[in-house]
Amino acid sequence: MARIEGVNIPTDKVIGISLTYVYGIGRPTAIKILNQAQVEWGKRTNALTEDELNRIRDAIKQDHLVEGELRREVSMAIKRLTDLGCYRGLRHRKGLPVRGQRTRTNARTRKGPRKTIAGKKIAKK
Repeated sequence: MARIEGVNIPTDKVIGISLTYVYGIGRPTAIKILNQAQVEWGKRTNALTEDELNRIRDAIKQDHLVEGELRREVSMAIKRLTDLGCYRGLRHRKGLPVRGQRTRTNARTRKGPRKTIAGKKIAKK
């Protein structure tokens, strides 16, 4: 079991895909890391030598924020916005979409499940 930045990455997958299990590394970043470490993208994780794994770890530590550090930085950025009281910070605070999406319909991911309000129907005469 290979461990990179405290994350057990799957051994039966291609290393380019396995790296994406680390928070902060997607496919494009994984390709950059593997090019920098001079490791073939299509090589299986269990076929890597210890030297190749160490080169990958070094490449990640040199240039990339991942896992705990990245999570901390993102949460601090959100906290800064909410403390400022700017529009984006207020949207974060209220749990609504931040980037201008509509909320009349959709936005269920941010707003959570529907809260039915009883007795809102208007009576017809």
